[in-house]
Parts: sequence; structure tokens; C-alpha cells
Amino acid sequence: MRAWQVHGHGEPAQVLRLVTVDQPEPGPGQLRLRVAAAGIGLPDVLMCRGSYPLTPGLPFTPGQEVTGTVTAVGAGVGLPIGSRVMAVTAFTEGHGGFAEECLAPADSAFPVPDGLDDVAAAGFWIPHLTGWLALVERGRLAPGEYLAVLGAAGGSGIAAVQLGRALGARVVAVVSDEERARFCRGLGAHASVVYRDGPLSAALRQATDGHGPDLVFDPVGGALASDAAAALARGGRLLSVGFASGAWPEITADRFVLGNTSLVGVFAGGYSRAELDDVHTRLTALVADGSLRTAVGPAVDFDSLPQALQRLADRSVIGKLVLGGI
Repeated sequence: MRAWQVHGHGEPAQVLRLVTVDQPEPGPGQLRLRVAAAGIGLPDVLMCRGSYPLTPGLPFTPGQEVTGTVTAVGAGVGLPIGSRVMAVTAFTEGHGGFAEECLAPADSAFPVPDGLDDVAAAGFWIPHLTGWLALVERGRLAPGEYLAVLGAAGGSGIAAVQLGRALGARVVAVVSDEERARFCRGLGAHASVVYRDGPLSAALRQATDGHGPDLVFDPVGGALASDAAAALARGGRLLSVGFASGAWPEITADRFVLGNTSLVGVFAGGYSRAELDDVHTRLTALVADGSLRTAVGPAVDFDSLPQALQRLADRSVIGKLVLGGI
């Protein structure tokens, strides 16, 4: 089968190689998928660079999220051959989704919601699962609260904007330019802030009628998150999801104490299958009633993966990229 492999750490366009390898064999608790589409995300860039915490040993195939058809199962897996699922891959073992076939833990595979085609489904589960866990489970978002979403035009940001709107929040999209601001307002954001136009904390207070955000969804980290935290309303929560900027925010405890605010960590690992099934059911219902819609552009051709991943690395992408035509 064909697969994209990383043979040395560096920029995606430089280190990805298209190779021919044997089909991977599923171990106990695993399944093999014929990949129909694969989500492209910032962790894939960081794995190419060797800076992602879960980067496997060289050589490896990246790609965390896929839609595909089950072609083989390991011991203890009862999922029928031919089942169509979306899944988180066994990328930590080097068998990610940027290949014609990949491996996935059976516990990470879920039915594709009706209404999502292969491309849309491949970019759905990880961002929306993260968004749900952040906003609902960890952030306790209430209808009518102000939600500021950093990096709102990226994969996880798009999910947070749409989920926040569906859950009754007043959503403020924080982005780097007006093109991204228009994109996010088209997704349902009530307002937008271009952080390059001036101090972010002041802009967030203005966008929330002087109240300040009740929640900040932060996949960016760094100085941007620190500035957003300074605008939090009393009782507000900074949801620390990731560090796309390359650094976690550096905020001392006294700021949270004096503001009666909180820093809340968000990590999608460690949840039971029963808990994940419940989230899947709730997200599927939001897809069914039209509250969640895809923001995936035209699928990236399989042979064009290195260039597409480099565009993501260079911050020149608006929306969610998905690899198709595999």
C-alpha cells in the first residue's frame, strides 16, 4: 500500500516521503481501516518537527483522524468487516491515517453521523469531542454566557464556535485578520475581534458590552491567551486546550485570585467508552438538527499532502483541511 512517512524531523514539505509498505496487521483490540479520508491537523505538523509529545519513532506515518471501512480486526474486536466508522488512529505506533490503510484502537472508532460524508466526518470527531469536553464537561458553559474562542478559524476553533452557538452562548471569534473574522461570522459567531488591531483584553471587553468573556476557549496559548485571561469576567474560566503558538500561557496565580477567575485544563484522554458514547450521541443529535455543519474546504489530493501540511504549518489555511482521494 502507499503511505506518507516521516523519515527525519523538520518541516512537512521537506521530511514527508511517499513510500510503498506492507499493510499493517491489527493487534489485540485494534482494527485496520481502508482510509476514505483523513483529517489534517496541527499535531501532524508538530510530529513532522518532532516536537509533539506523542511523536512516534522514525520512520512513521502521521494522521490522527480518519473515516474508513473496517478491513481486518484483532483479537477481542467484534466490529464487523465492512463497517464504516470515524476513528482516532494508532498514530502513536506510527500507523496514522496518511496512508491507504491504517490501524486504530477499536475503542476509538464510532459510527459516522448521518449527513456527514467521508471528508466531513474525517475532520469531525477530534475537534468536536474536544470542544464538547471543554465547553460542557470542563467549562460548564451556560446559555447566554459570553464565549471567546481563540484561533477561531482553525479546526478546534471552528468546532468551539459552532458548539458555543448551538449551546446558547454569545460567541466572540478571536482571529488574526478580517478575512478570518468574516469566515467565523459566517459560521455563527455573534462578533469577532482581530487581535492584531490593538490590545486584545480591551477589545474583548468592548465585544462583550463591558462584561468580559465568561469562558475563553484557548487552543493557542502564549501571550494571546494571557491577554484574553486579563479580560475574563468575574467567575470566568480560561479553558487551556493547546499551545498552537508554541508555548503555554504564563499567568501567575495572583491574577486568577484577584479576578475570581479560574484556569481549567482540557484533555480529551482518559474518558471511558461509555462517556465517549454519550458525547457521540449528543454531537450526532446536533448534526441531525442542523446545529453543526461542516467547515471543510475541498479535499486535499493524496499526492499533495506535503504542500497542504506545509500551508497549515505556515498559518496560511482558513478552515479545516482533510486529505481525500486516497
